[in-house]
Amino acid sequence: MILAALIDAGADKKKILRELKKIPVYGWDIRLKQVIKQGVGGLHLEVEFKEQPERNLAEIVRLIKKAKYKAVVEKRIIEAFTILARAEARVHRTTVEKIHFHEVGAIDSIIDIAGTMLALDDMGIAKIYCSPLNIGQGTVKCRHGILPVPAPATALLLKDARIYQNELSGELVTPTGALLLTYLADSFGPMPPMSLTSVGHGAGSIDLPVPNILRAMVGESYANRKDLEQMVLLETNIDDLNPQIYGQVMDLLFRAGACDVYFTPIQMKKNRPAVLLSALVVPSLEKKAVDIIMQETTTLGIRRRLIERYVLPRKAIKVRTNYGIIEGKVAELPNGEKKFQPEYEACLSTAQKHKKPLREILNAAMAAYQKSEK
Repeated sequence: MILAALIDAGADKKKILRELKKIPVYGWDIRLKQVIKQGVGGLHLEVEFKEQPERNLAEIVRLIKKAKYKAVVEKRIIEAFTILARAEARVHRTTVEKIHFHEVGAIDSIIDIAGTMLALDDMGIAKIYCSPLNIGQGTVKCRHGILPVPAPATALLLKDARIYQNELSGELVTPTGALLLTYLADSFGPMPPMSLTSVGHGAGSIDLPVPNILRAMVGESYANRKDLEQMVLLETNIDDLNPQIYGQVMDLLFRAGACDVYFTPIQMKKNRPAVLLSALVVPSLEKKAVDIIMQETTTLGIRRRLIERYVLPRKAIKVRTNYGIIEGKVAELPNGEKKFQPEYEACLSTAQKHKKPLREILNAAMAAYQKSEK
């Protein structure tokens, strides 16, 4: 369904098939057809194949390397299969070396995983966001008998994903689907703001009371603009923390990559004085920042908001002063003018080294920059 949705959204199906044929596995083909699921059209992809031998991870890695894909595609495919092998090995209480990919069908998984990576590369997709996953309920019949939904390997692979169940029965997320979505997705949750360029529908095999469709929406993110960045704002109200700890929390968050951390005095219930802790982070560092706040403070919950911020294009430079080299940043204004800001820590250490007032070092750095621009 994922590969079908990407092809339906514009990935070059002929190119993808040609690239997949480079993998030295024979006796298979892909069949694509348009179908209707509860009134909604979608592209259904089916892998047709003759009986295939079971393959372990080492054998699949050898096959992928023989295809001689570009480095990033090869890396993604091998990493994905390695994650899948670890999950299967844990389920069956064996080693990665001994596990065979019979549960997901070796050729099916090779085509699904390699094809998806090739499609994403063909479309030039930079980031992937995924909605919460409906995992279904009930049971599923597999080689080992009847198992609860989600299947054991699927459950392991869904770690850190956002999942839910409703009245729909059946296996709505397979091990391969769980692998691809959790491996590829930058985050699970609301769709980021973007200019939509194409939509693709990948249709599943089973019929459900709702359209059994996976939808891929492709677009240009507003965050790709040079002056706009997507961020996550984490906030929590705290009224029972030793004030001496706040400095440590701030240091840890900045060391973890937070763009900004600040404290605001507030009044809480029963008119208790408290502190609003706010941390601004890029989406990829959100979990790390949440873990730090949870572990280091007394809070029981954290609010999150996706926000965007305008930023000026900037670059790091060094200026030569009478007190030595000092680092700083130069930002470019919308009218083309530039402004320079010396790095505080660099100026402070220079002031301490030369036993000079900090303002004198700051002024020297500014004067050195202005002189270099003339």
